[in-house]
Amino acid sequence: MVKRWWIIGGIAVLAVLAVAAGPWIYGTWIAEDDAPAAAVSTSGAQAAEGDVNGQWTVVPGADPNTTAAGYTVHEILNGASVTVVGSTGEVSGSATVDADKLTAADVTVQVASIATDNSRRDGQFRGMVMNTDEFPTATFTLDGPVDLAGVPTDGSTANVTATGTLTLKGVTRPVTVDVEVLRSGTDLIASGSIPVTWTDFGVTPPSLGFVTVDGAGTVDFLVSLQK
Repeated sequence: MVKRWWIIGGIAVLAVLAVAAGPWIYGTWIAEDDAPAAAVSTSGAQAAEGDVNGQWTVVPGADPNTTAAGYTVHEILNGASVTVVGSTGEVSGSATVDADKLTAADVTVQVASIATDNSRRDGQFRGMVMNTDEFPTATFTLDGPVDLAGVPTDGSTANVTATGTLTLKGVTRPVTVDVEVLRSGTDLIASGSIPVTWTDFGVTPPSLGFVTVDGAGTVDFLVSLQK
């Protein structure tokens, strides 16, 4: 009888330890930060061909390293601190360069196609968080000219600052973003991350007990354009 109670007691202690240590185990051995959002890469870059001036069109992102957009946010999931990156290649847009200045640009993202490695998270994102049935797209529109004269033609990058308007969930606000720009062959490639406080756009970060999402993050983009 004493031996039985020792066994039962031992099982109970192990069960309590498992519950208590579960988040630590998840955070230490299971949960991992996602890879960073796609960004300009000079790997395989070529010298620029042709004139930068003219009309440019965003190349859809069949390859996520070519064109992609989405978000980066920090969350506490099952007690683990993780960085989450969601992205989609369903991006369209255009740009105009005149006298070596970017004078107009717009980018449209199909929000419902943004995905992470967790379908449950993505379902919450499309429904409760972003309500993509009512607000299917997010957009960025350039508000002022950007000087591209300093962008190299040798396959290296330059950094510029752009101001524009960002629309998420039907709410439009002014934003400023640092953009890395690359001219490679016949392509004009740009990437950046726009800092965002979600509630400024009517977005309520989830707090569901098992997951708590930070109130701020970034809207990320990588666009490859061709004439």
